[in-house]
Amino acid sequence: MTLEMSAPSAAPTTQPRPAKGPRRGPSRGASEFAELSATIQGMGLLERRYGYTWTRLSAAVLALGGVAVGFWLIGDSWFQLIVAAVLAVVATQIAFLGHEAAHRQLFTSARWNEWTTLVLVALLSGMSSMWWSRKHTKHHAAPNQEGKDPDIESSVLAFTPAAVKQRGRVGSWFAARQGWFFFPLLLLEGLNLHVLSIRALCERGAVKRRWVELSFITVRLGGYLAAIFLVLPPGKAAAFLGVQLGLFGLYMGCSFAPNHKGMPLVPESMKVDFLRRQVLMSRNIRGGRFTTWLLGGLNHQVEHHLFPNMPRPNLARARVVVRQFCAERGVVYTETGLLTSYGIVVQYLNRVGLGARDPFECPLVASYRPRG
Repeated sequence: MTLEMSAPSAAPTTQPRPAKGPRRGPSRGASEFAELSATIQGMGLLERRYGYTWTRLSAAVLALGGVAVGFWLIGDSWFQLIVAAVLAVVATQIAFLGHEAAHRQLFTSARWNEWTTLVLVALLSGMSSMWWSRKHTKHHAAPNQEGKDPDIESSVLAFTPAAVKQRGRVGSWFAARQGWFFFPLLLLEGLNLHVLSIRALCERGAVKRRWVELSFITVRLGGYLAAIFLVLPPGKAAAFLGVQLGLFGLYMGCSFAPNHKGMPLVPESMKVDFLRRQVLMSRNIRGGRFTTWLLGGLNHQVEHHLFPNMPRPNLARARVVVRQFCAERGVVYTETGLLTSYGIVVQYLNRVGLGARDPFECPLVASYRPRG
């Protein structure tokens, strides 16, 4: 059995690929993760960091308030485009906090986390937290697994070789060059997130807290548009919206794209133990505290996938433990620089679009194959 290697073979890793070894069954993988989990819990890395939580929540509200005051004071001026850019950064940082609340990283109380997510994502960001949570939960359950991970489902971009086969002539032409279109397309992602959120909330069927979210989103988007067109003439208002939504989508996409794009793809029918499923399909981004702030903690993607409810400030300490644990067991732990990861994503998307089929025997597969 082989996996498609969805990144160039030169993609840097911190550990060498292990040689073929004895067959590992699910019980072996489960016991390994239980051992790692016990170590992490013993270090207190799953305990909530309330000082961090309240500091970040307060800073988010103050930053958003500061942007609103600055917008009002500047008034009818093209300098408002700078305010729009700042607002895009603030909105993305608030979305990162919403991501943490959705994973129950901020509070021990499920109710507190849920309502914090609603306020941060729906009221302050104008998106559906329930729609996003459902999608993101499926991703965490099966990262990079075909037919199960919604983040690699075919859309404008083809993330898997199978998706390319479904394209017509125009679609195939685009797919062959899609890597170069990836970052420009992210400029539309902010608008897309708002549209998908509203569409999901308006669908038939049961939707938890549908009317709460619709009310929050209406207040957020309605108030936002009213304020912009009240202060700015139509041309400047449109430019403000374009800059804010464009940079918001670009920032969000550039933060999430390095995590799994270009990592191995898992066939839909393949069974993988939890430890290897999360480690081998995830990529960390090197860097210190600024990188962690810039990417909302998503630079520690391996640790986040292994322990989704771990508070962001504890991820760096967990990284040291997880990396050593994986090295001792021959599990490839991947890290790259941020710019390198973007290069991998572009190359991968172009390779998929061109129909590349370079076979890659993933360490995960080799570890399940008996000697002989």
